Amino acid sequence: MKHVAFIGLGSNLADPVAQVSHALQVLGNLPQTLVIRHSSLYRSAPVGYLQQPDFINAVAMLETELAPRELLDALLALEHECGRTREFQNAPRTLDLDVLLYDDLIHHQHGLTIPHPQMHLRAFVLQPLLEIATDCVIPGIGSAEEAASKCRDQQLEKLF
Repeated sequence: MKHVAFIGLGSNLADPVAQVSHALQVLGNLPQTLVIRHSSLYRSAPVGYLQQPDFINAVAMLETELAPRELLDALLALEHECGRTREFQNAPRTLDLDVLLYDDLIHHQHGLTIPHPQMHLRAFVLQPLLEIATDCVIPGIGSAEEAASKCRDQQLEKLF
């Protein structure tokens, strides 16, 4: 059975534009997965730990036959291949891949919460998401457009 998943991508180390661009290409190589579309790249300020470079972010829409945990495991493997280390929360990173949405699923399991628990609070997720899914609804939250309107004070620069 095919499912639609939205993946958040971010990087602020080792040529972040190249990291995110590469990840967008490689996502299509995941088993039983096809990239349907992806957003432009955006530059955003760090959240949480502020003493680090700005991030490059994007969102990809996938069609996948992978179950949510299988998809997360594949994303974590891709992060690892790209040099991701987890030194502390909100640390700088070569690549960050998050399952934002998976169909209209509301799911909580150790290490995997769908929808992503902070996505409705982050312009760097919502604006790229709305670029590729204008009528997106976040299960349990509501319209992504309405959530984005509450994040207008967060600076975001569309690159290309």
